[in-house]
Amino acid sequence: MTGSATVWIVVGLACVAANLPFLFERVLFVWSHPSGRKGFGWRLLELFVFYLVIGGFAFLLEGNAYGVVYPKNWQFYAATLCLFLVFAFPGFVYCHLWRGNRRRAVEMPHE
Repeated sequence: MTGSATVWIVVGLACVAANLPFLFERVLFVWSHPSGRKGFGWRLLELFVFYLVIGGFAFLLEGNAYGVVYPKNWQFYAATLCLFLVFAFPGFVYCHLWRGNRRRAVEMPHE
């Protein structure tokens, strides 16, 4: 696999993984929250866990594609975390702004 294909695979997986916490109500796809809806803190924790999983997968691919994992400083991790948060924006909008407002409108009776 070429280096360019490896990059696009990691970017595609990051786009999907960044939106998963906002699409499902189970914590880490296993536990159901007692209130029935996950809080924003759980979603942030899941987002960070998925960031670490995708980062580990990227290190594996980098080691296989180039034979060595190049050293990275804190700036690399800060930039990739911000990029991961940008990838999560569509899921956030769907969960908290679009679906959240529609759910509240159904629950609140009109006078």
